[in-house]
Amino acid sequence: MPTHGELLSNGLRQLELEQNQASSPSHVDHLSLHDRDGETPGTESDPAQDTHPSPSASPTRPPWPHVREGYGFRTPSGTSTPQTLASQAGDRASPLPDPNGLGWPAKSTISRLHATPAERATREKRMVGAVRTILECIGEDPDREGLLRTPERYANAVMWMTRGYEERLVDVINDAVFTEDHDEMVLVRDIDISSLCEHHLVPFTGKVAIGYIPNQLVLGLSKLARIAETFSRRLQVQERLTKQIAIAVQEAIKPRGVAVVMEATHMCMTMRGVQKPGSITVTSCMLGCFRTQQKTREEFLTLIKK
Repeated sequence: MPTHGELLSNGLRQLELEQNQASSPSHVDHLSLHDRDGETPGTESDPAQDTHPSPSASPTRPPWPHVREGYGFRTPSGTSTPQTLASQAGDRASPLPDPNGLGWPAKSTISRLHATPAERATREKRMVGAVRTILECIGEDPDREGLLRTPERYANAVMWMTRGYEERLVDVINDAVFTEDHDEMVLVRDIDISSLCEHHLVPFTGKVAIGYIPNQLVLGLSKLARIAETFSRRLQVQERLTKQIAIAVQEAIKPRGVAVVMEATHMCMTMRGVQKPGSITVTSCMLGCFRTQQKTREEFLTLIKK
């Protein structure tokens, strides 16, 4: 004879199952896109590693999807760097996995890209008002001579420093893809980059090295620097920026492998917070043969240190 506690537990489980089955199909589809950490639609999952049992297999409540903001994750406002390459899901006309060729656009990227002159003026006017409010809040007088035009200057500067949101990678590459019988490493190092930390909106600056081993196609050398520039002119974290550059090169020419190493100094660590001038953050992303072959990876790491 079941105890009172067992009856109560079974009743609660049955109620949860009924509520889950009553959910709309669109809601279930939305959950299915995010219920595996980092897995994107169209990728396959190993059933043996699937830790999320179906309602028919277990009476427990299905886990709620974990969606985090940061490296490899993004809230529903936009998409971040994918865990898999677009080439695994099928070829696309664009060298990057989004229909506009922007490379993981955020919530308002498309509207900024297609904004009319009137909409741009309205946006900049709102930014000017916001900067005036900031100046007042920190105890300054936005009407004094030195600050009179600062809101307009800052609005223009921020739009310029984030111009990467308006650049399509297909336009950046501009058909600079050539057929060459070259199967040795191509490396461009000491590429200067400047970006804005998305956590504090202060700069981080440094250098990036990009290497790849061609697979019948090579990319114009300047395009490697332009790809790095495009993604750095967005609000970023260094980890994501490094990976986006690597995946962009991979999607553009499908080489045997891509390697990216970035070294940068973050103002959020040197002029505020922990205040440690001279500290350098190093991030890397290895794809293809650079990840699977130790000698290839070591050759790249040796060359960038010379």
